[in-house]
Amino acid sequence: MSDSLLMAEWDAPIRTVRPEPFSGQALVERLRLTGLSLGYALMMAPALVLVILTVLSIPLGLVFGVGIGIALGAVPATAALAGVHRRMSGMLLGETIPETYADLSARPVLSRPFRWLREKARWRDFAFCCFSATGGFVLSVLPVALLTVPLNWLILSFAGITWVVWLLLLLTGPLLLVWWVATPGLVRARALAERGIFGQGQVAALAARVEKVESTRAETLDHSAAELRRIERDLHDGAQARIAAVGMSVGLAEKLMATDPDAAAALLREARETTVSALEDLRGVVRGILPPVLADRGLVGAVQALTAGLPLPVTVAIELPGRLPDPVESAAYFAVAECLANAVKHSGADRAFVRGSHNGQRLRIVVGDNGRGGAEATGHGLAGVATRLAAFDGTVAVESPAGGPTLITLEVPCRI
Repeated sequence: MSDSLLMAEWDAPIRTVRPEPFSGQALVERLRLTGLSLGYALMMAPALVLVILTVLSIPLGLVFGVGIGIALGAVPATAALAGVHRRMSGMLLGETIPETYADLSARPVLSRPFRWLREKARWRDFAFCCFSATGGFVLSVLPVALLTVPLNWLILSFAGITWVVWLLLLLTGPLLLVWWVATPGLVRARALAERGIFGQGQVAALAARVEKVESTRAETLDHSAAELRRIERDLHDGAQARIAAVGMSVGLAEKLMATDPDAAAALLREARETTVSALEDLRGVVRGILPPVLADRGLVGAVQALTAGLPLPVTVAIELPGRLPDPVESAAYFAVAECLANAVKHSGADRAFVRGSHNGQRLRIVVGDNGRGGAEATGHGLAGVATRLAAFDGTVAVESPAGGPTLITLEVPCRI
């Protein structure tokens, strides 16, 4: 097997924990996992030292103050060691185990240890070090021992050692079979244990998910309430006022019909013109709720129609295998409209583009321009876009360095 293949598979997730027949690929996989287990096992020593220093820092800090200095060294070192394990375990599981530390960069250095005492993430790091020095060490040293013990006796047997060595080789030989079968499961068990210790188990993930849903639901309700107030205001100030004027004009014309037919006719003409204006106002309100072109032609046609009326050329390249769910389609349309409106108003760009695709699981749209840049995700317009898409678990990523260009990536999980 080539060196490039070995390097490509070194940071790959665990393929399977089920027993499989002997093959070159399976052998390389188990040797890789055994090497990683050896690395896990060797980290037992610094983990044990950090556990001792952390335990000593608390009473020494409270009584003599010396523990503050110990904590200032031990806690960041523990976080660094935990970070290495997060990356290794996340790599083996094929996922990311994020850090959840509080940002204390603005706090005085000497006050940080007292804040660390109340931070759950630091205590999870301490629990990880305890696990790494005890049960984690046992899990990690087993694959190494299962492989090296029989190999040691095999090497000694060829060195001309006595029959006792051959007997020991005969007795320990079956350990190689145990190593072949058990190594992936042992390595995965340690990675899963560390993920649970770091607070990223299924319960923690569900709790984070519930918190996010509650937050986005509240934001969506606020956004919906604001939209309702806007629609009510548009109807009150536009169509309702014009329709009331029509009623007054028709009533006055009715009174003048017998005495002044010409004035009555003029009032009726005015009422007809006002009716047309009221109809346009109503159409504008409807377009603000759901553009008819979106319902008729879908997202691609709606975005093309939207860009046709803009004062700068916009290239549209959206490829979708079918129609999106109506709520997602509407949210994506208004998100693109807001991004293009920002480009027209603030970027100073002379051209823009909209690109979109769907991979079967997620809708991905990129809106870009060649303007001056400087757009911020926390700006009023883009913050509203993020709120709108968050209701569908969507995300907004902004790349807008000073001098441009600006790229806004919208992603929404959905099915065609």
